[in-house]
Amino acid sequence: MPKEKYDPPDPRRLYTIMTTEEAATGKKSHWAELEITGRVRNLSSSLWTLTHLTALHINNNNLSRLPPEIAKLPHLVYLNLSSNKLRSLPAELGNMVSLRELLLNNNCLRVLPYELGRLFQLQTLGNPLSQDILNLYQEPDGTRKLLNYMLDNLAVHPEQLPQRPWITLKERDQTMPTAVFTVMCYNVLCDKYATRQLYGYCPSWALNWEYRKKGIMEEITNCDADIISLQEVETEQYYTFFLETLKERGYDGFFCPKSRAKLVSEQERKHVDGCAVFFKTEKFALVQKHTVEFNQVAMANSEGSEVMLNRVMTKDNIGVAVLLEVKQELFAGGLKPPTEKQLLLVANAHMHWDPEYSDVKLIQTMMFLSELKSIAERASVSNGSTSSTSDSTTIPIVLCADLNSLPDSGVVEYLSNGGVAENHKDFKELRYSECLTNFSCNGKNGKPDGSITHSFQLKSAYESNLMPYTNYTYDFKGVIDYIFFSKTHMSVLGLLGPLETQWLVDNCITGCPHPHIPSDHFSLLSQLEYHPPLPSLNGLHLAIHR
Repeated sequence: MPKEKYDPPDPRRLYTIMTTEEAATGKKSHWAELEITGRVRNLSSSLWTLTHLTALHINNNNLSRLPPEIAKLPHLVYLNLSSNKLRSLPAELGNMVSLRELLLNNNCLRVLPYELGRLFQLQTLGNPLSQDILNLYQEPDGTRKLLNYMLDNLAVHPEQLPQRPWITLKERDQTMPTAVFTVMCYNVLCDKYATRQLYGYCPSWALNWEYRKKGIMEEITNCDADIISLQEVETEQYYTFFLETLKERGYDGFFCPKSRAKLVSEQERKHVDGCAVFFKTEKFALVQKHTVEFNQVAMANSEGSEVMLNRVMTKDNIGVAVLLEVKQELFAGGLKPPTEKQLLLVANAHMHWDPEYSDVKLIQTMMFLSELKSIAERASVSNGSTSSTSDSTTIPIVLCADLNSLPDSGVVEYLSNGGVAENHKDFKELRYSECLTNFSCNGKNGKPDGSITHSFQLKSAYESNLMPYTNYTYDFKGVIDYIFFSKTHMSVLGLLGPLETQWLVDNCITGCPHPHIPSDHFSLLSQLEYHPPLPSLNGLHLAIHR
């Protein structure tokens, strides 16, 4: 994991005692370090209330044991236990993941608990160990190698995950023919990004792709979704693992790697990641497949904007879309199934990751919806739409994405509300206005009204903070993955809920991946009900009440 700058405590510690006069004038003291000295044999339990401490010096005492309550000081970055009479250390020390220095020299320790391997930010370990481990410690970068060795040999606890709950939101409409299907959205964390530098809290064997891919496929097959949208799928793994395995389970799929795949060698191309959509062939038939390369759309619509060319066009993110026909057998309810062909547009995208590029994420999302609008309009015409003009809203859409954007972002506001102001803060006051109208549903010739809009009426399947996080790492925990759908055509019947937050805390899981959790993302699974438009009666369309 990238090391933050760490300044160890100054060894020349100076103490000043506040005078009575200073105290009387209301002067406040602030101290984050504590030194306890004087041949101390036992530590007072009141020490564990000082949770603000960042450094604790308890060296040169007569301590024979360290209470497990030491872990109640979660902000310690420096702990000096050297020159005591310690014979063992509590396993709870491994939960103090903020530690950068742990000094243990000159004690009576023969072994260290393997839980210390969890201290992935530790930079200095004063070490008193037996010869075989001492040899490892004395190698170049010995502290890191020793901690990796301990983490890799630490017994996995707990033995298994609790089940995520299924949340039922409403019952299926029995009065009319509707199609019910499930949609999964899952960033699987491709092998190239699953490194100890990024995920230092995860054992190396649990980061290994051969191990993780079993857990990923188990997650996918347990969800048994009718439509599966995956992000961060490596090209070679799509063909040799995902497609091969899922075809045996009745799926077909479509995949496209990020744009840089065109620019690298054949060997490197195997490891370029992209987006994939799978669907059950017994329920859906493929009509069309499309790839949207955001850098190409940015170049075609730059209108001379330097920021568009320098910030947006340089990112190689992509989106994919498949136009599916919903098979008649999927419809059930009070009336006969619809006689017209029922189409569904399924889209999947992975937006740029960097928090400093909120403008790029928002524009990538706008470009994607603009392209989806064109796809839907052309499809509605070829499907024999009764409308005199092409209409993107006649074909329902399901949009799955790792948006790398939080629920309060401009991206989610744009998708949920149908538009954002062209001076939205996420544009960072950069000059995009000349080209943004290209992506608005009114187009270039529309009247400028100060906002960029889209014509899809979308709703997020996971509303009301049902998921506290979809991405769960040491540094970041939040919702960045989404399933959106056309609220004019569909409703949500149920959802897969979150893994209980308290369980993660109680089991000291500081981040994912974990031996039981194969990605740093949790999957989303939603059951949707599709209401096709009712046939006209004497030229009048029947209303649908939802």
